[in-house]
Amino acid sequence: MNSMDADRTIVVATGNAHKLDEIRAILGAAPSLAGMRFVALGDLGDFDDPEENGQTFLDNAVIKACAALDETGLRMAVADDSGLVVDALDGAPGIFSARWAGEHGNDQANNDKLLQQMADVPDGERTARFHSSVALVTRDEDGEEVLAGSGDCEGTIAHDLRGTNGFGYDPLFELADMPGLRMAELSPEQKNAISHRRRALDDLVRKLG
Repeated sequence: MNSMDADRTIVVATGNAHKLDEIRAILGAAPSLAGMRFVALGDLGDFDDPEENGQTFLDNAVIKACAALDETGLRMAVADDSGLVVDALDGAPGIFSARWAGEHGNDQANNDKLLQQMADVPDGERTARFHSSVALVTRDEDGEEVLAGSGDCEGTIAHDLRGTNGFGYDPLFELADMPGLRMAELSPEQKNAISHRRRALDDLVRKLG
């Protein structure tokens, strides 16, 4: 880290190489970020995950970005927070999507709980969306500045699981823009083109100018 140019480096609060590539490709196209180096936090060290105790997706994205700045001493960080919002469940699981059934990242348990909660909900009321909030946090001697983008991918909750791609609730999420297809049936390239994170990043790029 000592060899990095803090003014030209953005730390991405992830250890996921695919997410890093996506963020680099999209944000790197913004004129104001031309020539910036994007580095995954996971490539800079083994850091503990911060406590995501925010009230919103954006709160948690900012928490992760600020923690990355604290841990690396760099001046710019980007992080996202995403989840499933189900209308019939008053927005649940929302920010608790990854740990809704109790164990973080237990996709099977989370999907089983969602099917159980939605068992008596008729087809016309099974609307939902994946939401993503992305935060770019800049820190200098004058303080911090947060620029945020948000994006949604609309769909409905199916009655059974289908598809082997993706993760989380993808096998239960039927896409509004591609009727009959589940998120888990898309290739990674197809998913990245229409995903909620892609739309949030595009929104952030528009604000960056």
